[in-house]
Amino acid sequence: MSTAYLKTVAFFASIAVAFSVSACADFLDVEPRESIADDLTVTDQKSAATALNGVYSALASGGYYGTSFQSIGYLTGDNVQWTGTQSQVQEFINHNVRADNSTISTVWSAIYVTINRANHVISKVPAVTDPLLTEALRNQYVGEAYFLRALAYFDLARTFGGVPIITEPTLSATANQGIPRATQAETYAQVLRDLETAEPLLPNPATVATNDRYRATRKTVWALKARLYLYQQNWALAEEYATRLISDNANYQLVAPFNAWFTGNVRGTRESVFELFYNGTTEVNGHRGQWQPTVNGGTRQWAPNQALVSLLTTEPNNAANGRSALIAAVNNTTWYGNLYYRSPGSDPSYIFRIAELYLIRAEALAQQGKLPEALADLNAVRGRAGLEASPAATPEEVLLAIEQERRLEFALEPHRWFDLVRTGRATALFKDPLDVNAPLPSFRLVLPIPISQLQVDAALKQNEGY
Repeated sequence: MSTAYLKTVAFFASIAVAFSVSACADFLDVEPRESIADDLTVTDQKSAATALNGVYSALASGGYYGTSFQSIGYLTGDNVQWTGTQSQVQEFINHNVRADNSTISTVWSAIYVTINRANHVISKVPAVTDPLLTEALRNQYVGEAYFLRALAYFDLARTFGGVPIITEPTLSATANQGIPRATQAETYAQVLRDLETAEPLLPNPATVATNDRYRATRKTVWALKARLYLYQQNWALAEEYATRLISDNANYQLVAPFNAWFTGNVRGTRESVFELFYNGTTEVNGHRGQWQPTVNGGTRQWAPNQALVSLLTTEPNNAANGRSALIAAVNNTTWYGNLYYRSPGSDPSYIFRIAELYLIRAEALAQQGKLPEALADLNAVRGRAGLEASPAATPEEVLLAIEQERRLEFALEPHRWFDLVRTGRATALFKDPLDVNAPLPSFRLVLPIPISQLQVDAALKQNEGY
């Protein structure tokens, strides 16, 4: 079954079953339209909103931020062990991922589903004439779709390298076949184009209150720009865009103690820049079942490894409810991740937290030789976790301290592997799965293109080495 076919089907599913991303919103009750021509699927304000909600639905799906994509970020790092029966999970931990791995196939398809739904909104909504769809609202819908497409291509690029760039809706099963892969740099350039397009379309926070933590705003554009520029080593712009959020301390703060942004069933705290809403019934976050032990109704397929447990439980001067709150133990022996604990599966997925912006700015400052300022941002994050100021002094020490802080601050979020790849540290920390005496080969810094995609499209070429 081709990617194009999957994306076509998924778009129509989004029209039939779409969810709102605000904490108090309900599903939109829309009749299925699989049999209706595409030019009739987005015809008024209500159907435009439904189509946009379908993009968020794809973003939050189990194949994307609902579980599978995020798992690549933490399983491939050095914080997690595999304890279950799905042998393909071990491929990530061993850095020996095969092209027939079902997770990468799921992730590839889920992200392109998101892109295709965004493409439909971008293509169809500007032509809608409905008095209820004001110009401001139309611009907002299209701006959100551009942002979500930018995030999707960013995640594809950092996972697989260059990918086919598709910016028009998929209308037939074979429409996208024959499109060659762009380079990773070209894919990141597409991300930036989409962000530049999205920014002026979204409401101006200087004139309109735009602090919705559940959907795209100009502030989420700034957050992704900061992350993108960090990956591209554009330190000055990474600093600039991180500062835009950090300086908005009326809306974004490092909440204390550390666990205040996720325990006690809280949502949308000032820690959060952008998170995904799940209600646990019609919208389910699948993470809980993978992390929680059987006594809590989970399978504990993956768990914090001993290295992470030691780091989190022995952090010097760690205050009560510090970062050790990310993990828990059954009978003080069987450790499990406790970021996702709500039953049945209503935990948010956290895409941007203000802590990340502090550490992005810290790294960007350190790379520019501004060590006192970098240490101030690093120590703000450490202080929230109940830790004393970092003793790091030299540029090398400060950068390693920031790396370590990111490892623990985002221990169960999808950052560790991508951090080690973008800084060039992965090949030093991990061994070749086929030769334990050799460093990790550089080709393994990106994952293979799924074999299922190569088999249906001859224009797709496998990453070198796979």
